Amino acid sequence: MTSSTFTARVYYEDTDFSGNVYHAAYLHFFERARTEFLRERGVHHSELVKDGIAFAVRSMSIDFKAAAHIDDLLEVATEVASVTPARLNLVQSISRDGVEITRAEVQVVAIRTSGGVARMPRDLMALLR
Repeated sequence: MTSSTFTARVYYEDTDFSGNVYHAAYLHFFERARTEFLRERGVHHSELVKDGIAFAVRSMSIDFKAAAHIDDLLEVATEVASVTPARLNLVQSISRDGVEITRAEVQVVAIRTSGGVARMPRDLMALLR
């Protein structure tokens, strides 16, 4: 299946009072990696919106295995698990020094910007397979 890796640095703003990455900050890392995953394939959100299509996270399950800390350099991997005309199932993981510290299963759906479910264009589906 299709996959890619995105590098993220942990900044002070990503951490909580304990110096660990705040749990919600991981969502930002995953989102940026998904955006770059699409961008690497020539898919830009701004172009999709012009065609009346957007992506929305329908569900996400996250397993926090270990904490990330300020100044850590993280690798965020994104891999397609499956794709249908309206859904994209991804597995994303965050690693530090080659050790996985967080894993997420994400279901993204295509929607019409005017509302309701949309079908992904065939060329987009081909890029994701």
